[in-house]
Amino acid sequence: MSASGGNPGGGGNAGRGAAGGGRGKGGPRENSRRNAQGRERNRGPQRSFTENAPSQRTRRADPARLVAFEVLRAVAAEDAYANLVLPARIRHHGLDKRDAGFATELTYGALRGQGTYDAILARCVDRPLDQLDPAVLDALRIGTHQLLAMRVPAHAALDQTVGLARAVIGAGPSALINAVLRKVAAHTLAEWLDVLVAGETDETKIAALRYAHPEWIVRAMRQSLVAHGRPASEVNHLLEADNAAPVVNLVALPGLGNLDEALENGAIPGELVQGSALSSGGDLGRFSSIREGTTRVQDVGSQLVARAMAAVDIDVPAGAGDTKAEAWLDLCAGPGGKAALLGALAKQRGATLLANEPAPHRAKLVSQALSAVPPETWQVRTGDGRDVGSEAPESFDRVLVDVPCSGLGALRRRPESRWRRSPKDLADLGPLQRELLASALAAVRPGGVVAYVTCSPHPAETTAVVADALRKRDDLELLDAGAALDAVSLPGKLDAGHESTAQLWPHIHGTDAMFLALIHKKP
Repeated sequence: MSASGGNPGGGGNAGRGAAGGGRGKGGPRENSRRNAQGRERNRGPQRSFTENAPSQRTRRADPARLVAFEVLRAVAAEDAYANLVLPARIRHHGLDKRDAGFATELTYGALRGQGTYDAILARCVDRPLDQLDPAVLDALRIGTHQLLAMRVPAHAALDQTVGLARAVIGAGPSALINAVLRKVAAHTLAEWLDVLVAGETDETKIAALRYAHPEWIVRAMRQSLVAHGRPASEVNHLLEADNAAPVVNLVALPGLGNLDEALENGAIPGELVQGSALSSGGDLGRFSSIREGTTRVQDVGSQLVARAMAAVDIDVPAGAGDTKAEAWLDLCAGPGGKAALLGALAKQRGATLLANEPAPHRAKLVSQALSAVPPETWQVRTGDGRDVGSEAPESFDRVLVDVPCSGLGALRRRPESRWRRSPKDLADLGPLQRELLASALAAVRPGGVVAYVTCSPHPAETTAVVADALRKRDDLELLDAGAALDAVSLPGKLDAGHESTAQLWPHIHGTDAMFLALIHKKP
């Protein structure tokens, strides 16, 4: 949990009472800390707070902090996803780029650090946290992140958090929030972490507190590293990468869009794949290319696995005149990011794309994502992907099956997920993942390829699923997925290796932890 920059925040007095005000000749020196009896307190340097009582502080909710509070409330009360709610709240409150950046860091930082912040708050509150009003607890988390991990003066963090609470929760909790946050501010984050782990010898528990991950995820990440050939000692680097604010990745749909507008507004060319860019964020909806859908927000790991599936050599049976347009399938297409990129690539290659999504509202999102691609190139099917293999056997040359998974590989982009998921999710999702892969293998033609993709590095969702599929059939073989990823990345930049399956990592490649297996059906 590293400190990051932020708006110092408006509001709040510098903390001078009557005794500390300007002095006349012979009066008390400025910043004197003498009390009413004339005794000067000498307790060493202290953090500056506003001396106003909570009732005298601001009653106005700073818009950037209000956005963060509203997103945390939606996440907690409505099971919402922060990355979907945050942009809408930023637009609703009309935040400029600077305040939008502050709101984004405050929102994601408070969500990422929730477990550690709650452990700190538990030391400062005189009752169990589950007995607090949930809105009060969210306000305390926002205040704690400002105090411990942002460049916000303590007096501003305190004053503005109390003002936020008074404006949107009520005057009652302000004294509690004031008292608790004063206790939080008594130590730096590093000091609090030392307090929390004092006497603890379990490395998993220590890492969970220091890097704000549930213990089961710490164990799962350690297991995942080893399963994919990396040392378990990298786990702390991986957890730390999960807590780093991710750079926004953009992709221009090949043959349809360009990055000129993004580059003119501060984005820089992507480091791993052509046609990508890295943006400082803000409200990207202001870009016409984003609104038109020819430029999209998409993690570079997702870009790479889609491009690898589209580019890998396969054995396509010849049709009339020895030419035949390829047919591609995106079996689990919602919400449509990879489908849009595949649609553009299919257009360039003279192929067609069928995008399948079982949920009608997500199928609508897929259609919207594909709207920038000429309509003769694609179709959207609304239905269970497990049925496609039996309904359209051996009908597709390339199939992408990006299965529903735990999302452990995208914790930096979905910070609330780490506190929602449980080990039970891995067991519950396993049968669905295997059934979808079986359907994809039934749907692909002999000579074609299935790209099995997850945004998780856990072996229960990656190598174990692929191994089960290969064990059941003798007409399948793995292609070199690492080489396929290297082939579609900028020369010498990715170094995914030459393995039968490939695993990307946030702390190594700067991408989400995407897994890719390319399964070739023998002709």
